[in-house]
Amino acid sequence: MINRVILVGRLVKDVELRYTQSGNATANFTLAVNRQFKSENGEREADFINCVMWRKNAENFANFTHKGSLVGIEGRIQTRNYENKEGQRVYVTEVNADSFSLLESRSESQKQADQSQSYQSNTKPNSFGGADIDINDDDMPF
Repeated sequence: MINRVILVGRLVKDVELRYTQSGNATANFTLAVNRQFKSENGEREADFINCVMWRKNAENFANFTHKGSLVGIEGRIQTRNYENKEGQRVYVTEVNADSFSLLESRSESQKQADQSQSYQSNTKPNSFGGADIDINDDDMPF
């Protein structure tokens, strides 16, 4: 069986780094990945993909990236489920990332972060090679 995923995108927000009770680092993050086609109205859409990374890779990823960083990740799709506080079964699908690559220099990454802060709160810059996309906060999956 093959379960391999390669993604290139920008971090939607800073990586959330936490530690398990046994001391293992875990990083949770969301990548915005442009689709290869444009919508009917000519705009390029993006998918927002939840990812998790573990141990030393998680610590390094959190230390060397920030909101807006262009990264490549390699991993596998993983599903899990749990029961929430209301007793409902919640199903989660995410990419369990094994490795990552930083795809721009630190100065380009910082320039991107500075640029994204200068936009209005309801407009996000599209720095994936397409035209700008207006994304309302209500449309964000997190």
